[in-house]
Amino acid sequence: MTYRFNDEHMDLFFMAALGWGPAGGLDVGQVYHIAETITDGDPDTWVNAFALYGNYLDQQANTWRAKGWRHSAGEMRLKAFASYRSAWQFAGPGQRFSELYAQHQRTFALAIDELRLPATRFEIPWKHTCLPGHYFANPDPDAPLVLVIGGADTCHEDLFLTVGRNLLERGYSVALADLPGQGELQAQGLYWEAEAEKPISAIIDQLIIRFGARPGRIALLGLSLGGYFVSRAAGHETRLATVIASTPLHDAGLLFARSVQAATRNQARTAFSAATLRSYQTTFWKAGARTPTELVDRTCAMRADPARVTVPFLSLLGGGESDLFTEQARTWHAAIGSTQKSLVELPAQTGADGHVQLNNRLRLAQECCGWMDDLFAANPDQ
Repeated sequence: MTYRFNDEHMDLFFMAALGWGPAGGLDVGQVYHIAETITDGDPDTWVNAFALYGNYLDQQANTWRAKGWRHSAGEMRLKAFASYRSAWQFAGPGQRFSELYAQHQRTFALAIDELRLPATRFEIPWKHTCLPGHYFANPDPDAPLVLVIGGADTCHEDLFLTVGRNLLERGYSVALADLPGQGELQAQGLYWEAEAEKPISAIIDQLIIRFGARPGRIALLGLSLGGYFVSRAAGHETRLATVIASTPLHDAGLLFARSVQAATRNQARTAFSAATLRSYQTTFWKAGARTPTELVDRTCAMRADPARVTVPFLSLLGGGESDLFTEQARTWHAAIGSTQKSLVELPAQTGADGHVQLNNRLRLAQECCGWMDDLFAANPDQ
């Protein structure tokens, strides 16, 4: 299905921008207004259009804040954040990305303050730098905690709009964090790691020490490539009550190898758009690779062993996912040793059949919370 652009990469992130609207991102009319100034397949027009609109919204927030309209200013500021966030999607490595990322961080922090959201920013020491995140405390001190991990094209702040706000409003404390290769960490020399359980464990350590998270009352949710990261952690981390993935990937290396093969075939038939090339360049950057061969080499060890997994596990699969995602999700569900497990497949009629339910974020939250509500109700002493 095509939503607005013929370029598949642009169309995906156009839908992502729309999907953030219900949680406080850009509204439908705003996203379509921006799209009118974008040339299909041209990444620079995308970057400029979303960046300029972010400036407009940021100024509007300033005006309202000066009038004392704090909450309205916060709502507008959160939309400015969403616009800057979409802008850097096609910026590629370099100064433009860094400038836009700084704008997105600034406006997110202001929005959190202006909306009086119960958030605390944290940093987890990792190698030569830190893994950033935000912790959102539910008013109920006994609320379970959900740690949310995004995928290849994400930052921890956008996860607030993807699912974090819905989780918070449904009775959970929420932690959002960047792993190596996510957010801006690739610009700091941290790239995707096959042993994702290690940075996830470090984050959980600090959530317990600093925020009082309780082992056995922690859920781990992974989206897109995050489905690999959390599937890997599920076989190693013992403090989790449950793991949820949309979708589980047990062999992310195969995903990248097949993507390279498909791109090579397609390039022989037709020229890539500039947006597609920019997207590939960004993928290489996050993996710490310079060529397709290096990408395959650097991701080939990204495998999770289903035989190690006994934790309760929910797998979500959109009906519009690729054959590879579909095959891996079904294989994973069948192979894991968990006695409590469920595979929920979401067909087109749900409106949530897109990649990681980007076309119906509410359904994503509903499925996750329904599973967790039942699990924690059955085990109240955890």
